[in-house]
Amino acid sequence: MAARRRRSARTPRTHWLLLAVTLLVLLGGMLLEVLVVERVDQGARAKEGSHATVPSAVSTGGPLLGRDDKGLTSRRVPDRTVVLTFDDGPDPEWTPAVLDVLRRNGVPATFFVTGLAVSKSPEVAKRIVDSGHEIGLHTFTHTDLSKAGPLRTRLELEQTRLAVAGATGVSSRLVRPPYSAKAEDLDDEDFRAAKGLVDAGYLVVLSELDSQDWTRPGVDPIVKAVTPRDDRGAVVLMHDAGGDRSQTVAALERLIPSLRQQGWRFSTVSDAFGAPGAPTPASWGDRTEGSLVVFTVGASQVLNDVMAWLVIVSALLALARAVLLVCCAVVHRRRRRPNRHELRLVPESVTVLVPAYNEEAGIEATLRSILASTVPVRVIVIDDGSTDGTADVVHRLGLPGVRLVVQRNAGKAAALNTGLRHCETDLVVMVDGDTVLEPDAVAELVRPFADPGVGAVSGNAKVGNRSGLLGTWQHIEYVIGFNLDRRMYDVMQCMPTVPGAVGAFRMSALREINGIPVDTLAEDTDLTMALERAGWAVTYQESARAWTEVPVSLGQLWRQRYRWCYGTLQAMWKHRGAVVERGLGGRLGRRGLPYLLLYQVLLPLLAPAVDLFAVVSLFTDPLMAAVAWFGFLVMQLVPAIVAFWLDGERFRPLWALAVQPVVHRQLMYLVVIQSVVTAFAGARLPWQKLHRTGSAAQDAPVAATLRLGER
Repeated sequence: MAARRRRSARTPRTHWLLLAVTLLVLLGGMLLEVLVVERVDQGARAKEGSHATVPSAVSTGGPLLGRDDKGLTSRRVPDRTVVLTFDDGPDPEWTPAVLDVLRRNGVPATFFVTGLAVSKSPEVAKRIVDSGHEIGLHTFTHTDLSKAGPLRTRLELEQTRLAVAGATGVSSRLVRPPYSAKAEDLDDEDFRAAKGLVDAGYLVVLSELDSQDWTRPGVDPIVKAVTPRDDRGAVVLMHDAGGDRSQTVAALERLIPSLRQQGWRFSTVSDAFGAPGAPTPASWGDRTEGSLVVFTVGASQVLNDVMAWLVIVSALLALARAVLLVCCAVVHRRRRRPNRHELRLVPESVTVLVPAYNEEAGIEATLRSILASTVPVRVIVIDDGSTDGTADVVHRLGLPGVRLVVQRNAGKAAALNTGLRHCETDLVVMVDGDTVLEPDAVAELVRPFADPGVGAVSGNAKVGNRSGLLGTWQHIEYVIGFNLDRRMYDVMQCMPTVPGAVGAFRMSALREINGIPVDTLAEDTDLTMALERAGWAVTYQESARAWTEVPVSLGQLWRQRYRWCYGTLQAMWKHRGAVVERGLGGRLGRRGLPYLLLYQVLLPLLAPAVDLFAVVSLFTDPLMAAVAWFGFLVMQLVPAIVAFWLDGERFRPLWALAVQPVVHRQLMYLVVIQSVVTAFAGARLPWQKLHRTGSAAQDAPVAATLRLGER
């Protein structure tokens, strides 16, 4: 129990809560943008309703609706007075242009703003107020209040009022309902909505002269539409947002001087009507809440902009990776080694080390496959304190050329170092206790050592137990993600890992770096990087095939990949100095490490948010989301086809690529996230042992028949 508590203390758990909260916040921001912000409609609305319930005092009255002691009131603008009003802003481009015209002419105006526009351009809203103009409310999302219920209406106006308070420091009770009409054009629904606003304490401002500038009819028609026909005062409706408003600005430049020459005066709504609802200083609470509204909308917009760019960047990086992998695979295949590189073997020239911990189920098949090699081999099995019958199986078999060394449990790296101390040959092959070698695997592994500069050779690890969906996913991953990548690393001379499942080493190179490193969980990656930094070349021999057992459950897969990823992070940090080195170490530092950092750490860290954005896009823009998904699938499929062709594999399992992102890829992303968080938290990860079933040994001969032929 105490040990379990210590393990729990070493492993940070709060990161899962943090991840969940982060994704929920991201989802909320995305939904706010795509379900609210992007649904704003600023077009016209058809008016076909009944006028039966509209009082004649309203339909024949003025553009200002309010309430006094006697009930609903309607007021008119004083004669020869023009009230310029602007709807739908503020806009970062056109509102300042309108304000400049008003400033040059010394004319006040009233701006009816939407909460979203204020939240997106709070500095423009503040300039309206600071310039001495009046501000009114035009709902938050430009919704049709005649169709909205009381709750939606209250929310729309309250959130707009708060946004205005947060951005400008003032509070307004002036309201212009979107799609509003002249008093005589109000229908029953319009009147019901207007009366509800008045009952709630707002002043409803309609219009008398509509510029129709949103249709962009031209400067002359706009000026004509808003020029009074007689001496009666009027509320003029124009727009400072919602599209190109250059005609509106040009019309103002002509309208204001013209009316002034005719003796007209300009006023705000409050001044013209003597209305008590003029904007007043907002309370501290309203300013605080309003600032939060402004921040939330602004952050949502920034978030979605960032996510859109991340999708684009991810797509470009995925495309670049696909092109790089395919091109390097073609180059790797066309290479031909000179005859002088053929190694002339002598009896007992190769030692095979097999570190074993609880490998009872598969150790026999592993040993028999090694002894079936086409070259003479010596086998050293290092039992690392197994608690099952691993050592008993090796003793019982009594296979010639097999030596058993038993030690207390100290981990795989320590077991390999023990084996190296008993090794008497210059070449050593290391395989896992569940690995089944093909007969020519050892011969193929040692061929590149004819080049005296080669210190290690990576074999081609293939999945033996590939049955079931999880096995199929890992089979695809091994063929594409591991072996196709290794072809690229070989061409670029920056191999980061010789897999523990199958790899060969030169003993003199191992002695130079003091054997197998024991201070990281990915001893194979750590070892490979250390060899390259010491000046030894590491190559890939795809013809050296070995069959390995992979996890058969998501829990086992999680534990295995968690250890791999965490160990890789350790090795990358340990060998970060390679970035400034020369030679092979520099190639690793400036080619291999950035590739690992980008494609195995940074992109997986961002991937859950990108996938969440893609899921939300399915509901907002299904066609674009489908095109993007198909594009990413193609970028996965093309390298997969190339990799399967090069490895002589049948293409049938590739159907699983279509569903791989749903479970397998998400699991890999979460593994990377937990590994990074664990690394930053400074926690030490214990060794994660995969439970062996021997299924790779049972299935490997069957799997081998799936190859289409030797290359």
